[in-house]
Amino acid sequence: MRAPLSWLREYVDLPAGTTGRDVQAKLVAAGLEVERVEHLGSDLTGPLVVGKVVTIEELEGFRKPIRFCTVDVGMANGTGEPQEIVCGARNFTVGDKVVVALPGAVLPGDFAIAERKTYGKVSRGMICSGDELGMGDDGTHGIIVLPPEHEVGTDAIELLELRDDVLDIAVTPDRGYCLSLRGIARETATAYGLPLRDPALLDVPAPNSYGHPVRVADPAGCDRFTARTVTGLDPEARSPIWLQRRLQKAGMRPVSLTVDITNYVMLELGQPLHAYDRSRIAGTIGVRRAEPGEKLTTLDGTKRVLDAEDLVITDDNGPIGLAGVMGGAGTEIAGAAEGGTTEVVIEAAHFDAVSIARTARRHKLSSEAAKRFERGVDPQAASAAAQRTVDLLVLLAGGTPEAGVTEFITPSAPRTITLHANHPDRVAGVEYGRETVVRRLQEVGCDVYGQDELIVTVPSWRPDLTDPNDLAEEVIRLEGYENLPSTLPKPPAGRGLTARQRLHRRVGRALAGAGYVEAPSYPFLGDWALDHLGLEADDARRLTVRLVNPLSEAEPALRTTLLPGLFATLRRNDSRGEHDLALFETGLVFRPTGEELPAGRLPVDRRPTDEEIASLDAALPRQPRRAAVVLAGARERAGWWGQARPSGWADAVEAGRTVAREAGVELIVRQDQVAPFHPGRCAALLAVIDGQEVLVGNAGELHPRVIKAFGLPERTCAMEIELDRLEEAGTGPVEAPRVSSFPVATQDVALVVDAGVPAGEVEAALRSGAGELLESLRLFDVFTGEQLGEGRKSLAYALRFRASDRTLTADEASAARDAAVRAAVERTGAVLRGA
Repeated sequence: MRAPLSWLREYVDLPAGTTGRDVQAKLVAAGLEVERVEHLGSDLTGPLVVGKVVTIEELEGFRKPIRFCTVDVGMANGTGEPQEIVCGARNFTVGDKVVVALPGAVLPGDFAIAERKTYGKVSRGMICSGDELGMGDDGTHGIIVLPPEHEVGTDAIELLELRDDVLDIAVTPDRGYCLSLRGIARETATAYGLPLRDPALLDVPAPNSYGHPVRVADPAGCDRFTARTVTGLDPEARSPIWLQRRLQKAGMRPVSLTVDITNYVMLELGQPLHAYDRSRIAGTIGVRRAEPGEKLTTLDGTKRVLDAEDLVITDDNGPIGLAGVMGGAGTEIAGAAEGGTTEVVIEAAHFDAVSIARTARRHKLSSEAAKRFERGVDPQAASAAAQRTVDLLVLLAGGTPEAGVTEFITPSAPRTITLHANHPDRVAGVEYGRETVVRRLQEVGCDVYGQDELIVTVPSWRPDLTDPNDLAEEVIRLEGYENLPSTLPKPPAGRGLTARQRLHRRVGRALAGAGYVEAPSYPFLGDWALDHLGLEADDARRLTVRLVNPLSEAEPALRTTLLPGLFATLRRNDSRGEHDLALFETGLVFRPTGEELPAGRLPVDRRPTDEEIASLDAALPRQPRRAAVVLAGARERAGWWGQARPSGWADAVEAGRTVAREAGVELIVRQDQVAPFHPGRCAALLAVIDGQEVLVGNAGELHPRVIKAFGLPERTCAMEIELDRLEEAGTGPVEAPRVSSFPVATQDVALVVDAGVPAGEVEAALRSGAGELLESLRLFDVFTGEQLGEGRKSLAYALRFRASDRTLTADEASAARDAAVRAAVERTGAVLRGA
């Protein structure tokens, strides 16, 4: 909502010198989102005056029409002689009043006006359009033609109100009343502690039986309908400058006088209105639900098929408008070219917010009227808005109001809320006191009665005030959010993160430290993703939890694996030129067991019992937390230090080890074959739980078919591991490594084994045989060749031995190495190379 400061001043006597920035600060402090203040005309300087076109000479021989004009600007040019100006516009004629920028003026965009020779003539100024003055287009796409009553030489900057501050306010859904100058003026008056001149306080004639007939068949959808008739309108009457400028500053384009007046009153009072050409209405105006299949051509020229839930305005021939959204083309106000409209029926109604919102979304038609109705319009303002429209039509179009006043009203009682006087104090933690609470609620527009227990009658323009907390919020915001004390909570001793939460945080930090970037994704999944993963029909990951109201029909289920979300993020970043990627995510997956019970409805009038909460938990699927990574491109980039190293399956396995180490678990890695991984480059990640080896995850290179299906880079690798299982396998708090002051003893050993023996089994055997003196073990070479024999390979390991309390002797280190080799020989059939 755009609110010109000059318009606000009509309703609130702001202190002299108050700027838009000052009002912005006050409104922001009161809880309104004033996004910016636009300083109109701040880059505009004169002389800019009213001129009268005296002569027009058509210049020939140019590619586009050019006119050489003389314009009377009075004594504004210092001589009184007509000003010679070259102009290409053609929407004005001799005798028209126009806006002239004389040499020395500077127009918006730092466009300086000076005498210059063009098209063989000397042009001493410029005849201006609305766009050139920063006013916006008025629909003519040409020069501004002023009404004839304005005198030559008048200052056009003041006449056209070109200098003003406009507040651009982002109105939240709970503050629909601020989609009007009336609502914003009320907030401004409250913020400054000044009285408000309410534009809705008008003398309105009582309803009678002489008005245009109206029949409301759906009182729930339309609880108020006011109709007024004005005749004798001048079809040639134009909107005055002040009216056009206020509409333009508020972001609306002037159309015609009658339409401009209804838009003006809507902006002023917040009540949408519609004007019907009475000559095009057949009989009684009705309000009802549409018949399925009925059609209506709206003012935007679109032919719409109506839904049975649409609320429509009708006459005896059928629908003539979508109630609260947009009028129909059949009763549109006729323009001057069509003979004009001389008799109008004004509609000011109040419609159900939910019905209007659904209709607007159903027809993808977001109009200014619908925007206000769906946020809440003051039902008591309908008759005042109709009266204001009638008054302006009489004043500006020479119309005559008919005596008939039609008003349909569904009786309703005012809304009241019971509020303890100290409730805002308890909500804010500040002692306001009863007098402050009552005063602030009265400033909002409430009627307040009572002492300790207040009976608050909510004003009709605040449908968002429904319970005591809403009233407490009004008191708190008007007293100033900035005045609330900043108090840090004091948790009781012993409380904090659980062991599970600490593990999850450590995992995230460890992966980030290893060069991975966290990329959270939505927890939704489609069957197509499971197909792309190459899962078998009986794979447990195909058993999903289906959503009743999914955000996307393509992803109607909750995820059973983190990988598809990471694949989508990887593909998107790769398509945008980021080819070296390492991403990770930690989050829940949803694995139904088939034993879930139907979910019951919890009560809302009390706290659920422990049994009710337990029954709700029993309806939930198993939700293990997992961590997953994907890698593509280079794991180590090229540079002066050497060549790049592409990421591979070993990096994915190492990511699993990195996660497991944070839980104090040493993974067992074995070869595996499981979708979506390449059958020859897939590892099973196992941990020991209660003495048994348990599968906790998989890692490796993705299957080429999976890579193609998801559109991923070649040789993409991934890892997924279950954090809850790792937590079970953990042995308690992870101990920090101890640094020994004694030297290390390094022993290398090369073992020859069958080609089918996994290096992991050899490593495990070496570790078990080496004993406590072994500090680390690293495979640094794999060799195959004719000298080893067919189907044999050599694995070379570097063993580091160290004692925490002494320097190892050579004999101790050799004994430990020999023990490790013996264990490998016994368990894997290894042979010491060279022996």
